[in-house]
Amino acid sequence: MKSLLQFFRNNLGIALTAMFMFVIPFIASASTHAGVSGAEAFSIFGIRIEFILFALTLVSVALFHKQTFWVAIIGLSAIVLYKLFFISGYPFAEHFFGGNSLIDQFTDKHMRQGEWGILLNLLGLLLGFAILAKIFEDSGVPDILPKYLPNDWKGPFVLLIFVFVLSSFLDNIAAAMIGGTIALVVFKNKVHIGYIAGIVAASNAGGAGSVVGDTTTTMMWIDGVSAFNVLHAFIAAGAALLIIAWFAARQQDKFQPITAEAKQGVKVDWGRLFIVLLILTGAIVSNVYYDMPALGVWIAILIGATFRKMPWHEIGTSIKGSIFLMSLVTAASMMPVETLPDASWVTAFILGFVSAVFDNIPLTKLCLQQGHYDWGMLAYAVGFGGSMIWFGSSAGVAITNKFPEARNVLLWIRQGWHVILAYIVGFFVLFFAWGWEAEDNKEHKEPAQNCPVENCKAKAHALGTIAVSDSTVVVE
Repeated sequence: MKSLLQFFRNNLGIALTAMFMFVIPFIASASTHAGVSGAEAFSIFGIRIEFILFALTLVSVALFHKQTFWVAIIGLSAIVLYKLFFISGYPFAEHFFGGNSLIDQFTDKHMRQGEWGILLNLLGLLLGFAILAKIFEDSGVPDILPKYLPNDWKGPFVLLIFVFVLSSFLDNIAAAMIGGTIALVVFKNKVHIGYIAGIVAASNAGGAGSVVGDTTTTMMWIDGVSAFNVLHAFIAAGAALLIIAWFAARQQDKFQPITAEAKQGVKVDWGRLFIVLLILTGAIVSNVYYDMPALGVWIAILIGATFRKMPWHEIGTSIKGSIFLMSLVTAASMMPVETLPDASWVTAFILGFVSAVFDNIPLTKLCLQQGHYDWGMLAYAVGFGGSMIWFGSSAGVAITNKFPEARNVLLWIRQGWHVILAYIVGFFVLFFAWGWEAEDNKEHKEPAQNCPVENCKAKAHALGTIAVSDSTVVVE
């Protein structure tokens, strides 16, 4: 009996989360028997039960940050069981695997459907880049970097700019992991949480304007958005970078200054450095040609294993954090968010805050279905916005495997406050410099000729007309 009480005392977050998670659906069920109509049978005060369960999961992650893994597992389990027992005929198989043959989906990226590809790719990247970070650390490069970085607060400032540039052509997870690895060395294992948030924000900012720098921008590219239509996100991202780099660098310099001198006698292991470059190249090539960067990452790792010992133990270190993020992504994908407000700069601005707690992959998918967004503004909002909380982006989850102390949501917000400021300032710098320039992508909820959006180019093309100012020109 004492051991049972001790278990609940030590795992209070898990116990409370489980209790509320599995009680709420029965409250909704009881309301049905009390005479609630079918349309409202699965809601409380007009809020769908799925949203309540997901919100409770996020609140529990924030409150019980030492038990985030089990909280996420319990939250996902509650949502799945609710869908299974309370929603008749929920299409689990279609949701995860789509309607096309899996063989067709493997061989033709355009046939890929469902969530399986996103989840498999995410798991592969998180574990693969954990191995990459350790290989990079053991290569000796981080040990000689102090020789090339400024010795005062400008050192951490330059490092954040490096992460930003790196993320513009690599996946943001890789950029964040490399930046975190360097920070551990040059700051003697004492990294300020505000600076950790700065690394994540810099990696997300760097990927915002590049169709190969972030999963969300890659999704836009695949869906028909031109690579040039996201480039102006760098206007917002650049402004945000200056803010986070200024404040985070000074926080870090005060907390632990950069190492003044490089280690003596350090030799660069060129073989390991070659593996790092091979992994990064594999990620880019596989992303461009197959929409699955994780495949290229693991092919490169296996090639590297033929001539260097791989740090396979990093998989064990990162697996719980990876499953945690996959649980949140899976839960988010099952939310009933079939509609969004009309596309506008206000909606994009709000989605930036939503992406801090709600995975940006399903959000981006919904926006692509809706169409008519300013894609650069949206890319910045959903990409950089996730930096405001550690689990709001895959880069944040990956880096907290190295810095578990950063999993405290309140500390992240309090010490990384400059990320929120940077998001707001960057957004409005872009808005006033560029304006709201909505563009079509290849999808419409309705046939293009019936599109309700004013000045829709796809509609004009479908009707054989081109809108010019207030007049309409007929195309012969």
